[in-house]
Amino acid sequence: MTVVDDRALTGEVVRLPRPGSTALVEHQVREPVVWERPTGPATSRTVFAAAHVVPRTTAENVPGAPADLDWDATLAFRHRLFSLGLGVAEAMDTAQRGMGLDFAATTELVRRTCAEARAVGGAVGGSVAAGVGTDQLAPGPHSLDVIRAAYEEQLAIVEDAGAQPILMASRHLAAAARTSEDYLQLYSGLLAQVRRPAVLHWLGEVFDPSLAGYWGSRDVPTATDAFVELVQANAARVDGVKVSLLDAEHEKELRRRLPAGVRLYTGDDFNYPELIEGDGGFHSDALLGIFAGIANVAAASLVRLDAGDVAGFRAALDPTVPLARHVFGAPTPYYKAGIAFLNWLDGRQPGYAMVGGLHSARSAVHQAETFRLADEAGVLEDPVGAAARMRHYLAVHGLT
Repeated sequence: MTVVDDRALTGEVVRLPRPGSTALVEHQVREPVVWERPTGPATSRTVFAAAHVVPRTTAENVPGAPADLDWDATLAFRHRLFSLGLGVAEAMDTAQRGMGLDFAATTELVRRTCAEARAVGGAVGGSVAAGVGTDQLAPGPHSLDVIRAAYEEQLAIVEDAGAQPILMASRHLAAAARTSEDYLQLYSGLLAQVRRPAVLHWLGEVFDPSLAGYWGSRDVPTATDAFVELVQANAARVDGVKVSLLDAEHEKELRRRLPAGVRLYTGDDFNYPELIEGDGGFHSDALLGIFAGIANVAAASLVRLDAGDVAGFRAALDPTVPLARHVFGAPTPYYKAGIAFLNWLDGRQPGYAMVGGLHSARSAVHQAETFRLADEAGVLEDPVGAAARMRHYLAVHGLT
């Protein structure tokens, strides 16, 4: 079993700013961990990593500019996830959707990722689930019929590309629906059309304040009752539900109420080790944004879990939780900046940039802490290279 805390030091030292301090503190970089690599997808859990996108470095990556992607880097990142036995959750909120990733780029992204998955051929990973939403509509009020038609347009795109559909929460629907029945009727109509069982996504207001009151009530128990009613009425067409409320106790209760055969894909980036491990005969599968940032550790932990080594699973995954809680800290909608930063630190994208200019959404002090926590968790595959990039990044921000 790898014990991350006992790693040798590389001799590299980076002087880092720390939250709440004006002084720079020396951080000694550790040797990389050689994590186990899977020979195929996990067998004990179904797992998707919600991948981010990489913009072209010479593009106008500023707020309001159309997404202009570096397709080679974007798809190479997905190949890495496939090679680690992880499925890819595509075109989710975690891919900057609604925050710089426009509908034209989203459509192309889904099609290209599915084509790459077919090229991989499932030798290791290669499964793709993709978000179905309503973000092709302009901001502002729309009727339920218009919202339904927008969902149907995206559902056809996703299924024609070959991806499993994830019916995402819609800002337009949250604004238009008046009762839980509005949600139940619209979603039931969509589920009646799916060609394969879909995933239902409940995204909490911590990720998007405009989704407050989804399922017809701001009272979570009341909203949960409506959500469970929808799943029970359409169980044959629901593969699973993804819940992103960052509430472990709610998730544990909910998974006990789901019909047999319906998975609960945890979206809890604060408590995922215990939820994936499970208790009392129930466990969560995973559809997580943080798994795109810690893919090597996540894959190794699942190798151990598949072998029945629960202690080894937790020994690998638990040290990543402080990193995840930092990356997903408030304001949580900007966590994607941490995923992109980790990708850049380890040399998997040519620059630290994001569509819509969102690379500016986290401070240099915040990202210095991202680097430190990633090193301590054994996430960095090239700690020496990451240290060099970190020094350059800090120098640009006057932190030398």
